[in-house]
Amino acid sequence: MIRVLLADDQDLVRAGLRMILESQDDLEVVGEAGTGEDAVRLSASERPDVVVMDIRMPGLDGLEATRRILAAPGPWPHVLMLTTFDSDEYLRAALSAGAAGFLLKTAPPNRLIDGVRVVAAGEALLAPALTRRLIADYLGYPATNHAGRLAALTPREVEVLELMARGLSNTQIAAALHVGDATVKTHVNRLFQKLAVRDRVQAVIVAYECGLAVRPTA
Repeated sequence: MIRVLLADDQDLVRAGLRMILESQDDLEVVGEAGTGEDAVRLSASERPDVVVMDIRMPGLDGLEATRRILAAPGPWPHVLMLTTFDSDEYLRAALSAGAAGFLLKTAPPNRLIDGVRVVAAGEALLAPALTRRLIADYLGYPATNHAGRLAALTPREVEVLELMARGLSNTQIAAALHVGDATVKTHVNRLFQKLAVRDRVQAVIVAYECGLAVRPTA
C-alpha cells in the first residue's frame, strides 16, 4: 500500500485528487493539507510515502514546504509537484527543492495514478529529454569533475548510474544490461545508499556533478 499526503489550498481539488487515488487498491490517502505549513506538519506525523504537493499556495508555498519536509529527519517521502503552469522556471525550482516528479493539473487521472506509483518506486516523473536538459541547466556548464564521489560504487553501479543519467527507467536499464528488473533495482538502491541521495533525481544530479554525464545539446 502506498501512503499519500495531499497538499493543495483548494478543497475541491483535494477532494478530486482523493477520489482519483483512492479508486486504486494500492493507494491510500492518509492526510490532506490546505497550506504548506500543514503539509510539513502532516508529513512528519503521518510519514507518507508520497506527498502530492501544489506549487502555489498562500503563505508557505509548495517549494518551501518541500524543502522543509526533506530537511527533516528521515525517512523522507517522495514529493510529486502539481501545478497549472507549464514553466521551465517551476521545473527547475521543483528539482532544486528536491521533488521527485512534476505533473500538470491538466494531466488525465491515470497520469496522476501512474505518477504516484512511479515516484514511490524511486523513479523520476519527467520525460527523459526534459530531465536531462533541466538538470544540466540547473547544475550549470561545464560540470565540475568530482570523480572521487564515485569511488565507492562498483563498475556495474557506475554503469547503472550513467544509464539513469541518460533518462532510462529501471526496465530500460535492465534491457540494456541484459539483466532482470530486480537486479537493476538492487543496484539502484545500493548506489542511492553509497551516494547518500534520496531518489533518482538526486542521483542523476550527482552523475552530472561528477562528470559522468555530459550536458545534452538539445
